[in-house]
Formats: sequence, structure tokens, C-alpha cells
Amino acid sequence: MNRNQRGIALLQTVWSVVGIVVIVAALWHFIDHQRDKSVQFSTPYQAVLLSNGAVYYGHLQGYGGGRPVLTEVYYVVTQTNPETKQTNNILIKRGKELHEPDRMYLNPQLIVFVETVGPNSKVAQLIAQAK
Repeated sequence: MNRNQRGIALLQTVWSVVGIVVIVAALWHFIDHQRDKSVQFSTPYQAVLLSNGAVYYGHLQGYGGGRPVLTEVYYVVTQTNPETKQTNNILIKRGKELHEPDRMYLNPQLIVFVETVGPNSKVAQLIAQAK
């Protein structure tokens, strides 16, 4: 094998190694992004605001990943007394609907923000009363 052929063989080896490194890096990147990178919350309940303006309260799992799930779901309904025009906010637990849902699978692109519900907040107190 002459000098030119050795140079070509070396170049092929280098490019093969570079190709393998690129493939391994791409696979690592893909696998790393598939892992659940969900946020852990310090309180039992979270408030979730969706892009349509709806706010739901419950146990949020998988936030930060591709499939967040809200369980033990509550929402607020505002009722107005027609005689006094006074409004009253009532916390409603999901699950009483005809299809009796026990969880909500959320589209992560539709979540505007998530906040923790303080354990001494009015929402936490109403949830405790609802139980």
C-alpha cells in the first residue's frame, strides 16, 4: 500500500468515526428528550391556567413532559343571584358529568402557567370541605 492509499484509508476511518459519533450523539439527544422531565410540586394541589382561559385545580403530574395529567380536578363556577345581583363563586369537582371523568390529560402547548395552591388558601379549604 503506497502513501496515497494509506492517506485515503486513514481519511475513511476518520470519517467513519465522526459518523458514528454523530449518530450516537443524535440518539442520546433523542432518548434524553423522551425521558420524563416533570416538575415536582411542593403542595398537594396546583392551579392550571389553559389558553382558553379555563382554570382547573387538582393534582398535576407530568408537567414539563409530553403528557401532563390532572387528577382530582376542581373548577370554579360563578353564580349570580338574579334578585340581588350578588355573585358567588362555587368550587365544583369534576366527575359528576355524564361521562364521569376521573382525570384530565392536558395538551402541554395549551398550558399558559401552573401555580401551586397554598395549603391554607381558600381553594385548599374548599377542596378539604368538598371531601
